[in-house]
Amino acid sequence: MSATAKLKELGITLPPVAIPAAAYVPFVRTGNLVFLSGHIAKREGKPWVGQLGSDITTEEGKAAARAVAIDLLGTLAAAVGDLDKVTRIVKVMSLVNSVPSFTEQHLVTNGCSELLGQVFGDKGAHARSAFGVAQIPMGACVEIELIAEVTG
Repeated sequence: MSATAKLKELGITLPPVAIPAAAYVPFVRTGNLVFLSGHIAKREGKPWVGQLGSDITTEEGKAAARAVAIDLLGTLAAAVGDLDKVTRIVKVMSLVNSVPSFTEQHLVTNGCSELLGQVFGDKGAHARSAFGVAQIPMGACVEIELIAEVTG
């Protein structure tokens, strides 16, 4: 099943590319690789603020990471014109705003990774890093960047 068809089946409508909040671009393509800048978690169009292990649970963080994945897919679609041109999700890097004792960053990041797997199947299996950080811009609970390989 194509990525576009899978998104439709999942009832997901991709958002437009977000306007950068600082001096950067949303994506850069070099050769067959597309590098997406970090996207923060948003809820109802505003930063999803909070800290894992303090006022946000692992399950809520996982939902936030899934929301980030949807935004990333919107940017990726804008970058390449059609998600069916994606030949591989290469790498995901996740930053989780968390207290020092929180150790479930990997479980939070699964919210993004699992959606990528649903949308792209085997092409969605990727290398990954998940870090706990003291803070993320605008107080967001999760920020994720992505590298994809594409054709055309």
